[in-house]
Amino acid sequence: MADVCFQMKGTAVTAVVMDLYHYSSVEFFEQLKQKIDSAPQFFNASPLVLNLSQYDGVLQAEQLVQVVSSCRELGLQPMACKAVPDKLLSAVRQIGMASLPASNARSTEIQSKPVEKAEVLLEPVAFRPSKVITKPVRSGQQVYAEGADLILMAAVSEGAEVLADGHIHVYGPLRGRALAGVKGDAEARIFCRQMEAELVSVAGYFILNDKLREQCWKQPAHVFLEGESIQVAAI
Repeated sequence: MADVCFQMKGTAVTAVVMDLYHYSSVEFFEQLKQKIDSAPQFFNASPLVLNLSQYDGVLQAEQLVQVVSSCRELGLQPMACKAVPDKLLSAVRQIGMASLPASNARSTEIQSKPVEKAEVLLEPVAFRPSKVITKPVRSGQQVYAEGADLILMAAVSEGAEVLADGHIHVYGPLRGRALAGVKGDAEARIFCRQMEAELVSVAGYFILNDKLREQCWKQPAHVFLEGESIQVAAI
């Protein structure tokens, strides 16, 4: 029997999502360079998903090529486009990127039901396990809690990355990158004993070190999502 050449498995990959609103070649390049220069270690060689769902107007194929070219020139790695119009599908394939569907929130119709006084409605409580790490997370390491909260009993070093589908608790200094709710849980939060992070993210929204220095720096803090804005507050 021939040896198995490969194995397919699911995994979590941290990617930057760029919502493209409009395009001007000079302005786009300058603004992107400024953003990357603000956190070069984070953005260097980062996978990128280009979201076209909020584009104002009609994006031309040559403009898409220029956007991707600028991203690659500045060190990003564009890997997919999201919410691609039909007329751009061919261009996306030609530049070697995948096409991802737009995210559609599922709506559930709620039917009203009269409730008698003696009737009590109980909602099931969802149980979410926790992944516990007792050793420091060193620079270059990545720890991911799939389908769980992540509890870290020691420091997260600069250059390290911790991710969880649920909440993240750091009982020590948080100096690396922390990404909670990586599969879209907007209720996820990040808690740490000492905020010194390079980046914090909830459900794909993130803020960088320069903004964190203005809020609870080197203090106990928690991070949460309010609308589409990351909030950092003291504990």
